[in-house]
Formats: sequence, structure tokens, C-alpha cells
Amino acid sequence: MFVLKVEKLNIEIDGKIIFENASIEINEGEKVAILGANGIGKTTFIKSIAGTLPINKGTIEYGIDQDEIGLMMDEDTIHDSAITYIEKGNIECFQLKQNLTELASQMEEASFDEKVIQLYNDKLSRYLDLNGYEWETNIELMLKQFQLPKSVWEVPFVHLSGGQKTKVKLIKAMLKNPKLLILDEPTNHLDGESIEWFANWLNQFKGAVLFISHERSFIDKVADATVEFTKTGTKMYQGGYMAYKIQKEHEIKTLNALYEKQSKERKRLIEMIQSYRNWFQQADNAASVRDPFAKKKAGKHVSKIKSKEKALEKLESNIVEKPKEDKKITTKFANENFLSRSMIRLENMTFQYEKDKELFKNVTLNINRQDRIAVVGRNGTGKTTFLKLISGKIGSIDGAIMHNPQLKIGYFMQELEGLSIDGTIISEIMEIPEMTVSKARTILACFLFSGDDVYKRINQLSMGEKCRVAFVKLYFSEANLLVLDEPTNFLDIVAREQIEEALSVYPGAIVTVSHDPYLLRKVSNRVFKIEKGNLIDYKGSYQEWETYKHVKSNEQSLENKKMLLQMELVNLMNADESLTEEEKILQFKKIREVQNMLNDVIHEMK
Repeated sequence: MFVLKVEKLNIEIDGKIIFENASIEINEGEKVAILGANGIGKTTFIKSIAGTLPINKGTIEYGIDQDEIGLMMDEDTIHDSAITYIEKGNIECFQLKQNLTELASQMEEASFDEKVIQLYNDKLSRYLDLNGYEWETNIELMLKQFQLPKSVWEVPFVHLSGGQKTKVKLIKAMLKNPKLLILDEPTNHLDGESIEWFANWLNQFKGAVLFISHERSFIDKVADATVEFTKTGTKMYQGGYMAYKIQKEHEIKTLNALYEKQSKERKRLIEMIQSYRNWFQQADNAASVRDPFAKKKAGKHVSKIKSKEKALEKLESNIVEKPKEDKKITTKFANENFLSRSMIRLENMTFQYEKDKELFKNVTLNINRQDRIAVVGRNGTGKTTFLKLISGKIGSIDGAIMHNPQLKIGYFMQELEGLSIDGTIISEIMEIPEMTVSKARTILACFLFSGDDVYKRINQLSMGEKCRVAFVKLYFSEANLLVLDEPTNFLDIVAREQIEEALSVYPGAIVTVSHDPYLLRKVSNRVFKIEKGNLIDYKGSYQEWETYKHVKSNEQSLENKKMLLQMELVNLMNADESLTEEEKILQFKKIREVQNMLNDVIHEMK
């Protein structure tokens, strides 16, 4: 049974068409991802579904009550405390709770009026009718379930970490007991472990989910179906992003084959029409009133011309457009002449912000010319600090960080912050040494800036567009080591894939912090895991690291299971000796069961 059915939805705002022909159907328990370019209208689409925006054309049919829809949008500027933000999801209960607190305070004063008691009783009666105390209990239970300690309940929402904001917004939406949960970019600002937690949570959620995301790995983990959103309509594909990609590539190959076939047929028909016209002209010139045979022959050519013209007209009415190919990065890099092996050497490097918060201790390692390093770890472990340390933006407390004299570092965050707000996109790119207007336009087209877009001013750009401009400047600079801090944040999937393609052919070294596994799998050949002041240097790709991490996790799980079984076995064998014969038989049976389970675990660990 469907929970939501949208057909041929059109939205127009201030005379501008945002999108057309958007259709989607979601069934009970189904998880559906929406993907599409930034600015295409995805957020507008889900707002119209939630009833917060009017529609111009099309239909929205609900298989559930609209009160059973939970909406989770981007609301990062809220200044209420975390718990107040959640409570305002039920505004009547929130206001009654506030009223009861104020009236209770008045009743503690010696001069309070009997009217206050009456008003308190009226408010309390209504609060009880709404199960207000149960509502309060549910909020506290969910805060604990989502591992949000009391220390953050009164913290202003705007000051929470990205993961905490996501959990708080999710609690607010979930308190409605929704049968459909609608999420707009729910993984923004989350670290890898928080994204993993959220994906697992959604997979256990029994209701339906409709979510917008540019996180391909997250879509793979959660989505049963993926909807491609364009200005001219929507199309649904079964499975997550990888399944969508495979189906899309098959579509493109099929369209290319059909385009080639139609092009050949069109060319053949045009040549035949031209030939018949030539023959008709020759026959018509040779014909006369006294030569009916020649006249008849010329007439046959006319009918053949008309037949082929009809075939050509039919073909052209059904002709497919040639699928657009992504432009590839092809250029010569100035940094290809770096010959030394070692770029940066860290010796016993120690760094701490405060006496009791040591981020790194006695770190010793080399960063070499061919390294593509993925820096991973939870938020707050020091990933960005590490990038600043190796880039020379901050100094270490102890030890040494030595740079090769040939080293030229390009730091993404510095490039992003250094964009001239009054400049244009093309003027920023023209600052690259030996750049020409023609070359700049070609490069910008590769990074999705075409036509008059190149003359947009920096202060008019979205954050995603600024990131692309900063990346282009950095990529074509004379740097031989790129240091990238979340380079694909704010980018849609098409832009992310262009960045990945560019990095995969970059000849220099790369050190990047990112929570996007697709990017790290494509680029990395080495992993630095930062955890509790330690830096683990894994000499393998991110994909190999994922396998290694999974194996280690299984090993730890088996080790924990083994320890628990051993403890249970010891307890059973040391049981009270005053057992009855029947109890002893049951005890021996239980000992055998636990021993067999322990043997199985030990065998699995070998």
C-alpha cells in the first residue's frame, strides 16, 4: 500500500518554473533517495509534499494522515536549547508545560490569587488530556536512546556538533510517530561513524523514508530505490546509488547505440532522397508528351521520394539526442618535475591545545611524493589540526615537522577563504600562471561552469560553486602537494565525480580529510587513522582499510564473545555444590552447551 503518490507536479515561484513533471510513489516501509544537481528544486519538492509550499500543477495523494509525516529540514541557526527545540515540535504541550511552570512559581508566593489555582487546574487538566507527562518521558527516553547526555540538553541548538544536531532534529521528527519520514541532506556535517550509525538506524526504522542526499555510500546503505530529479521530470531506479549508476550507464550505452543507428539511417534516407531526385530530374528532362514511358518512369521516382521523405520525417520525430559526455581533464602540470621521494618528515611531533587535551603525541612518519593519503577519524579527533600542522599554518608543541625545499603546498581551505568576493569566476582562474581565456573556459567547462556562468561574481555564488572555483585554482596551481579539508562538502554528485576524476590523474601527492568513502576509495593509497592522540599509519588503499577494519571489528567481537563464554563457564563450574541430582544434570547439560559454543568461537578465530 502506498503512503505517498505524486504525479506530474509543477512548481513555479515568482514566475520562474522550478521543476516540471515530478512524479514519485512510495510504499509502506520503503526507503527512497532523491538525487540531482544543486539548485534543481529537490528541497522545494519535499516542502511541497510536506504542505509548506503551494503547487501549481499536478497531484499529491497521501495514503496516510498528513500528521503522520515527520519532516527533518536544515535548521542550523536555531538558538533554542536542544530540548526546547524538540519540545516545540508539539507546540500545545510545550506552551502548557511553560504555563504550568509559571503558575507553579506564582503559587509558591504568599500573595497568590485563588484564580491562579483555578487556572493551574485548567491547564493541568488539558495537559493530562494530551498525555503531557508521557510526552516529557518519551523525549527524555529518546535523548538517552540517541546517546545525547544531559550535559547537551540545555545547550543552544546552534552550538551543537553536526552529529548532535542531526540526532536532535531526528528526535523532533520521530516524536510524531511518523509513517513517512522526510529528510533533507541529513548527513551534512556528520563524520563517518555518525553516518554509519544513522544508516543503521534508518534501516531498522519500520516506516517509509524519503530523503535527499549527495552521499553515495549512505544512499547505497539505505535506499531501496533512487529517484533522479531533473528540471523536466523524475525517473525511479531500483536500488541504491551504485545500482542507479549501473542502470544509468546501461541506458547511456543503449541511447548511444540507438543514436548511431538513427544517424546512419537518417544519412541513408537523405542520400536515397537525393538520388531519387537526381533520377527524377534526369527522367523528367528526357520525358515528353510523345514519350509516356519516360513520363511514367519519372512519376515512379516522385512516389519513391515522397515515401522516403515520410520515412525521414517519422525518424526525425522520434530521434534521440546524443547523450552528453563528461569533459575530461587533460593538461600538462608544472609540478611533474618534483624528483625527491620525501616531501614532509614528522619526528616525535606532539601537539595539544590545552594541557588536558593532547591531540598528537610523538608522531613520526614521512609523507612521500606518490602518497594519496586519506585522513580519517571521528569529529574532534584532530583531523583538520593535522592538516594545518603539515601545511605550516600552526606549529607543533614539541618535535619537528620538516619540509623538502622543493615542496609547494596547495591548501584548499586557504584557497577557498582567499577568493575575491568582487571578482568573477573567470577572473579568479585567470590568476593561474600562463592561463589564457580559451584554456580557462575549457577548464571551467570541465568543472560545470559553461557559457555566461563564467562571468558570475564570487559574492553571488553558492557555497558549492565557490568550492569548485577554489578547487580549480588549487588544482592548476604550481603546488606538488594538495592538502584538502572536506573538498566535496556542498557539492552535488556530478561535481563530486568531476573532482574525483581530476584527483585520480593529479601527478602530485594528496592529503585529504573527507567523510565521502567514494572519494577516498577512488583516490587514496594510504590511510592515517587519528584516534585518542594516536595516528595509525595504514599502508594500503582506503578500500583495503575498510576490509581490514571490518576484519578487526569481527575479531574484537569474537574476542568479546569468547571472554563472556569463558566467564559463564567458570561460573557454572563453580556453582553451589548443594544442588539436587536433577539440578546437577541440568547444570552439566548447560556446561556442555557453553563449552560447545566456546569451541565454535575459538575455531572461528583461527
